[in-house]
Amino acid sequence: MTQDTQQVREFLQTVPPFNSLPLDELARVAGSFSRRDVPKGTVIHAEGEPIASIWLVESGSVERTDANGALVSLLNPRDFFGVRGLLRDGRVMTTATAASDSVLLCLPGRELHRLIAEHSAFDRFFSRGGGSGARVGRQNDLATLKVTDLMVSKLVSATPQTSAQDAARLMRERHISSLPVVEGEKLVGIVTTRDLSGRVLAEGRSGDTSLADIMTRDPLTLSPQSLGSDILNMMLENRVGHLPVVRDGKLLGMITQTDVTRYQATSSAHLVRDAAMAGSFADLAEVTERIPQLLAHLVGAHNAHDVVTRLITDIADAATRRLLKLAEEKFGPAPVPFVWAACGSQGRQEQTGLSDQDNCIIIDDSASPDDMAYFTDLARFVCDGLDAAGYYYCPGEMMACNPRWCQPLKVWRRYFQGWINTPSPEAQMLASVMFDLRPIGGTASLFEALQEETLESASKNSIFVAHMVSNSIKHTPPLGLFGGLATIRSREHRNHVDVKLSGVVPVIDLARVYALRGRIPAANTRARLLAAEEQGVVSASGARDLIEAFDLIADLRLKNQANQVRMGRKPDNFLAPADLSDFERSHLRDAFVVVRTMQNAVGRIAGTLG
Repeated sequence: MTQDTQQVREFLQTVPPFNSLPLDELARVAGSFSRRDVPKGTVIHAEGEPIASIWLVESGSVERTDANGALVSLLNPRDFFGVRGLLRDGRVMTTATAASDSVLLCLPGRELHRLIAEHSAFDRFFSRGGGSGARVGRQNDLATLKVTDLMVSKLVSATPQTSAQDAARLMRERHISSLPVVEGEKLVGIVTTRDLSGRVLAEGRSGDTSLADIMTRDPLTLSPQSLGSDILNMMLENRVGHLPVVRDGKLLGMITQTDVTRYQATSSAHLVRDAAMAGSFADLAEVTERIPQLLAHLVGAHNAHDVVTRLITDIADAATRRLLKLAEEKFGPAPVPFVWAACGSQGRQEQTGLSDQDNCIIIDDSASPDDMAYFTDLARFVCDGLDAAGYYYCPGEMMACNPRWCQPLKVWRRYFQGWINTPSPEAQMLASVMFDLRPIGGTASLFEALQEETLESASKNSIFVAHMVSNSIKHTPPLGLFGGLATIRSREHRNHVDVKLSGVVPVIDLARVYALRGRIPAANTRARLLAAEEQGVVSASGARDLIEAFDLIADLRLKNQANQVRMGRKPDNFLAPADLSDFERSHLRDAFVVVRTMQNAVGRIAGTLG
């Protein structure tokens, strides 16, 4: 082995995913790299050039710029570049220039393809989670779910010195049926309500009896790697209903029979059924209270983000239709045809663990002034019911209970034509929201006619399209001056990124522009991107890159929310990069780079249209 190869091997041992290779394979791969000294200012490759290798920064730094010369990212040691172009169409997307005297490692493309084919770690790493081919939902399969995705990690515990009376009081206050007993962080036993009944009360012992005298010592436990099938088998075979989760003696969490029952009852089908049968606002609230737990289950079962958000949105749709039915029972049948439509995340079928309501009513033009009073009452009833169920009133009052958004079809036609012909900032904002409309209940044909003529009119108005494009790039990915992740610097979300506003929303805005230009009726963001690729609105390579970037950002957003739910917190959109692995941070940054690159590309279109 040459000295260069030895140095490369030692360096690769610090670089994922190469550090996962067996030592003999790592030594062989190290010999496939060539090592190059690159002086500052050297152009390594230019945008659009063919590429047959990938690059890895060993020392120094490399900057990537787009077609306009704008800095896309600054790469540091252990960063790769050229991968996307090699795996996509063999041409690079950006210009790479040495920002300082650097040492670069070059790996032939054929060797990368071999590693991806033969090693799953490379396939996962360089496919950024699998791309579109991995978008298969697994639903709520308890048997294959990992214990760590199901267990309660916000633990209540006691010590061996805790008295039986204090333990009983604690279990009553926390509404739990078992207490793990620990010394420090080490699990030494477990006490259940049955133990308190059978070993204290039944035997006439004092309430001062210590748990050390009545606990089950060295109880059966699960490891974090256990699956749902292990839970079921262990509970059934040993007739126990409480299983601590332990690693190296340290207590990590607890699984109870109640957790298993709750999991099996919390499925999207159950919740849709319960929502459809609800008899009151309170009944609906009981259903929607289970949504965060459903989200945690779906994410834990490794469902794709678009599957998770679709199933959660189905519950909102069912709740809305049930409220429309209850309103009809209260106020009588509608005097003329109408359609209740949702916009925002519900309209796009992209709801997560927290959502307000965005909706409107489109009424047949035959409605009289007296008929409008009926729809005013109906809108107020449904919006109040949604708010009671946890779909809170929209802060911007984009709701059917606002008279502005409860109007006959002819008024809606005037709205859209006004926004298209006079694209003021307010018009851009309203058009952006209303282009995401989707019928939920009523006569869908009222909406379909409006949508078809609006898309045709809007797509032909180049000034309006240019304004919509400009509006779509106002939300930028959180990339710092040198291409790192830029976090919030103050207040309660310090050192976090808003993965919705700065990550998901920019892609939603881009997809809306593509849909407008291609007259695509779909409201869902991923469906819009796929249709835009199919219709040639955006290049196949650009669409694939953006879809993969969106999938990664949206998956991390849901994973973060699911973790918050498991910790007993209300889910939000703020993610701490420090909580991510190096693998996740690297690919999140790459995803943001893709979004910024696509924003730059669509921005150039706005310049030609304007």
